[in-house]
Amino acid sequence: MSKVNLSLMSLLLVAVGMLDACTNTGTSTVAAAPVPSPSPSPLSPDSNTRPAADVLTVSGPLIVEHQLDVLAQRDGIVTKLFSDTGGRVRTGDLLAQLDDRQLDADLQAARAKTRSTDADLKNWQAEARVLEADFSRAQKMYDAQLITREQWEHVKFKAEADQWDVQRVEQLLINYKEVEHSLELELEKTRIRAPFSGIIARRYVREGQQVAKGDRLFWVTAEAPLRMRFTLPEKYLETLKHGQQLSLTIPDFPTEPHTAKVVELSPVVDPTSGTFDGLVEVTGAVGRLRPGMSALLRIDTHP
Repeated sequence: MSKVNLSLMSLLLVAVGMLDACTNTGTSTVAAAPVPSPSPSPLSPDSNTRPAADVLTVSGPLIVEHQLDVLAQRDGIVTKLFSDTGGRVRTGDLLAQLDDRQLDADLQAARAKTRSTDADLKNWQAEARVLEADFSRAQKMYDAQLITREQWEHVKFKAEADQWDVQRVEQLLINYKEVEHSLELELEKTRIRAPFSGIIARRYVREGQQVAKGDRLFWVTAEAPLRMRFTLPEKYLETLKHGQQLSLTIPDFPTEPHTAKVVELSPVVDPTSGTFDGLVEVTGAVGRLRPGMSALLRIDTHP
């Protein structure tokens, strides 16, 4: 036998011996993969929070019902400012004053004319009573044939003419009072007043500025009640009810929770978008909430 064949047989015997050794020990060289522990079901008692799929979050700005620009109702020059940005006001508080000197002079003249016309009316009414008494006396004398018909008609027509003068002056007095009232309304337009209680969010004018009718003077906003309007797909129409309490938070103050009550739900669905509108109102203390802040409303779709 050659040396090569002897070497191959030696290698073969060594390999067979190693295989038998592994078989006798009964061990495996491949490690088993670890079995993962079962995780709790989303709806199992071990879960402390409702799954995200059951909670719908909508965002929107906080709004108030009363919020508007106060406009100039007539041309004029701002002579005095009584409120500034950040100031709190009540309904009817004076915010600014326009120059009213000419209007005030016209109003005083109209009032004087009204008083004069009223005095004239009283004089005509007194004279009418005298002429009425004269006519009553002339009627009795005519019935007794003590005066002629011509004399009786003279007294009668004079009394009737005086009654027409009384009516003419009465109409003049009414007209002068209307002029007086019109000037009073124009004078009131020079006094810029708060339309409701709230806060001055912005001032657009300064003292001495010329303004025209319709110019913005102030932006006044109420501070409460704070509300939020939102839009949802129609599939959630039956999820919300009037008076339902929902959780509301502000992204900038996530640790300050609030509660909002559903106060309005649209009775119809927009056929174009397939959505409906809703409105909630913040209940309880508002804390740091302010109109215009962005808010997040959490709606439990499976209460």
